[in-house]
Order: sequence, then C-alpha cells, then structure tokens
Amino acid sequence: MACGNSLAKDVNELKAMVKAQNKRIDKLIKHIKEGCEAKEEKQLESTMCNLNPYLECLNPDILYHLSLSSDTTDFQKVFGDVRFVCMGGTATRMHKFAHFIMKEIGLKMNTSVQLKNLAEEAHRYALYKVGPVLCASHGIGGPSISIVLHELIKLMHHAKCQNPIFIRMGTCGGIGVEPGTVIVTSEALDGQLRPVYEVVVHTIPELRPTKLDADLANELKSMSDPCNDDFDVVLGKTLCANDFYEGQSRLDSAFCGYTPEKKMAFLQHISAAGVVNIEMESAPFAAITSQACIRAAVICVAILNRLDGDQVVSAKDTLKDWDSRPQILVARYMRKVLFGSDEDCNDEDSCNCGAVPDPDPKQQSAE
Repeated sequence: MACGNSLAKDVNELKAMVKAQNKRIDKLIKHIKEGCEAKEEKQLESTMCNLNPYLECLNPDILYHLSLSSDTTDFQKVFGDVRFVCMGGTATRMHKFAHFIMKEIGLKMNTSVQLKNLAEEAHRYALYKVGPVLCASHGIGGPSISIVLHELIKLMHHAKCQNPIFIRMGTCGGIGVEPGTVIVTSEALDGQLRPVYEVVVHTIPELRPTKLDADLANELKSMSDPCNDDFDVVLGKTLCANDFYEGQSRLDSAFCGYTPEKKMAFLQHISAAGVVNIEMESAPFAAITSQACIRAAVICVAILNRLDGDQVVSAKDTLKDWDSRPQILVARYMRKVLFGSDEDCNDEDSCNCGAVPDPDPKQQSAE
C-alpha cells in the first residue's frame, strides 16, 4: 500500500511538472508573437507604499547587508521581473529551496553553471534569484529579519517590481499539533498576545499592526492534497517570541525563573487563545510587509509539540523531510499563479480519496 501511495505521489508530481512546462512554453510562444507587434512601452512605477520619502535623495542607495548598490547594479534590469520573495532562516535552506523551486516552475540551468549568492560579499545573508523568484535568508529573530526586509523592500522599490508576494518559510514549535504538521499563520502575535510589533524610535515605543494577507493564507492552505500528502496543514495564530528559550517558556535554558507547572499553564493559556505555534520572526515580517502594502504569508512546519517537551529530538532525516513540506505547498501555489492551475485534490485523474473501493473479485465471481 505504501509503495502504491508513493508511486501515485510521484506520478502526480511528474504530471504537475509536465503541465508547468507546457504552460510555460505556451506563454513563451504568446510572448514571442506579441513581441513581433509594435507596442508602446509602459513606464512602470513601484507598487510599494508608505516608503521613506528621502529614498529619492539617495544616489546611490547602498543595500549594505546585501552588498548591492544602485550605482553598480541596474536593479530594474536584474530584479524587475521578481514576483515572489521567499524567505527562510538559513543560507543552506534557501540555497536548497532555490534549486527546488527552479525544477518546480520548469526552469533549467546549465550543469556547468552554479547558482550565485548575490549577497555573498556581505557575509551576512544569502540571496538567490531563480527567474521570478527571489530566495533570501533572514537569520534568527526580529532584528535580523527586519534588517534584510528593509533592504529587500528598497530593492523591490528601485526595481519597480509589480506587487511582489513575500512568503516566510521555516520551522516552529507546535502547540497541540503533531510534529511534521504545516502551520499557515492567520495572525502574528507578540509575547503579550498583541497583534503588534513594537519598534522603539527616539526612545518612544511604536506599536505597528502585524497584518498578514488572509486570502493568501487561505490559498496556501488550499494547496494541501489530503489524498497524497502524508502531513496535515492547519491555519492558526502564531506567537512571535523575542528569544528561543525564556520567551518561549522552555525548561532547558541557561536560566529559568519559573516552574514546570507555570510553563504548562502558559502553553495552555496561549493555546486557548488560538495560538498553534511559536517562532521568532512572524511579527516583524508581518508588520514590515504590511506597512509597505505587500501581500505576505508565513508558513512553517512544527518540529515538536511543545506540550510534550522542549528539545528537538527527531532524527536529522526526519527533520529534513519536514523542512521541505512548507516548500512543497509554496511551489504548488507559485505554479498556480504562474501557469493558471496546478494539480490538486480536485483533479479527477489524481484523486480518489472519496472513491468507493472496488468490490472484492471473489465476491463478484460468487455472484
């Protein structure tokens, strides 16, 4: 039975890839035909909003932590076609995702060529461009992700990208869900369960709303294929902590001023408030993208159930498999946006989750 499920999954993935390739070819043919006709070139404008009014005075604008500058790189020429900005914690994760998404959206690269980390010289973040997809690492925690978000948003602005979608992918601690469950964030909360991100400017705290795109969250959740996926996908609130240990009420930190009973009471309290996972980047990610009028979503996989413990004890191979799960859903969503449709559980050729099993041959012959 397991072999049959695996084969069905492989067939569905192959069908999706072929479909993506065919749609890409159709679009290229259409583009070539339209390109033969004389058309007045439309002057594009940035779709970012509420940006710093002094950006236009910067000549050049140096994106220091990405080692990019507007005087040495033609941002519009290099990045103007970006439609998706996908972010994850580590450089390794985003390098692997770049290769994965390249295959998923039907792009090919010469075997003698390697993907270039466009931010390599800065020695802080990784940045890979795969067609319309920009893959960026963001490090750990709010300060790290806020720095790279500021520079990525400026990059999208200078490149005059048209309504790019930002998606953060990562791992998290689940609250009352099985390890391996994929969680799409419906609302990002701070450590006090407020839907805000606090930024202190000139010694004065400013509370900025952590608004994510509800439609995008639901679209990502709908990419789940219950017939063939061996994992659940849920939608729920995310608590964004300021650190990995005490802020998440762990008992394995260097310091601990609370009891196991207080820890469990805290986890049960946030669970009752609708929180299904804890991580450390969703609040700044949501607040900063929302301020720039960017559609954004957070999708993570739970690598443990915090109600059962604090330490990550699963095998490395298992964690590697879990880590790919949010990426699979994001790839399906991208194919749907880029090519108009994607294989899903509504495809009659690929789904039989509601089908009636075939009668036993012995019973048929007996009749």
